[in-house]
Amino acid sequence: MRRYAQMFQRLHQRGEGAFGGFLMLGDPDVETSATLLDALVEGGVDMVEVGIPFSDPVADGPVIQAAADRALKAGVRVDDCFALIAQFRSKHPAVPVGILTYANLLAARGRDRFMADAAAAGADSILVADVPSIEAEPYAAAAKAAGLDLVMIAAPNTPESVISRIAALSSGYTYCVARAGVTGTRDKLALDHDRLFGLLQDAGAPPPVLGFGISTPDQVAEALASGAAGVIAGSALVKLGADATALRTLVSDMKRATALPTEQREQYGHFA
Repeated sequence: MRRYAQMFQRLHQRGEGAFGGFLMLGDPDVETSATLLDALVEGGVDMVEVGIPFSDPVADGPVIQAAADRALKAGVRVDDCFALIAQFRSKHPAVPVGILTYANLLAARGRDRFMADAAAAGADSILVADVPSIEAEPYAAAAKAAGLDLVMIAAPNTPESVISRIAALSSGYTYCVARAGVTGTRDKLALDHDRLFGLLQDAGAPPPVLGFGISTPDQVAEALASGAAGVIAGSALVKLGADATALRTLVSDMKRATALPTEQREQYGHFA
């Protein structure tokens, strides 16, 4: 059983949703980045999502763009990122690790080689944020050949035909955007995902995990109450910079918010 499936099964048994933390690899430098990744686990994350610094991250808001810029200015490159993932994997063998990246980086290295190198480093999944589902089939094939899950993005306005394509091509989990636009913190969420979650379930898609704008424990609980199997927080964590203590504290607070009320636990059984 793959790490994501094991994670969802374990959390279902404990009556919890999944909490994922995002960090930009190499921000502000390689050594500090390794410490911050460890802090995520020490704070209690169930899964980790990492960015690879890129000059034109079109899905990212200003906080994560700035993190990528800092890493690039520090000289961090793709090989450094894979080395960080390998180091993390050696210390945390059970924690799923997903890469969020962009098509140019795969094209520069060679799509098959990028996927194989990511898997060899210990990554579990890859999400190529600027590849639409209609162009995703070769990415899905390359990921499968390398032993990676291809994670794809779905939104409340995604057409049913596209959701069917996502379900056929993706695995691990489905990245569901909590709002329109790019990544970033928000004071309030505006969740209307019943249709989306229902269509994903009917199509046999991987479990839905909400991202984009999750920044407080209350928003974690709200996202899970909407029907998501988990949440990912990014900008709120990246904002803390190199402060590993503050990172552990915020992660711990957010993870505590994933405990599901008794009346909600049964509806999550199909994710396990």
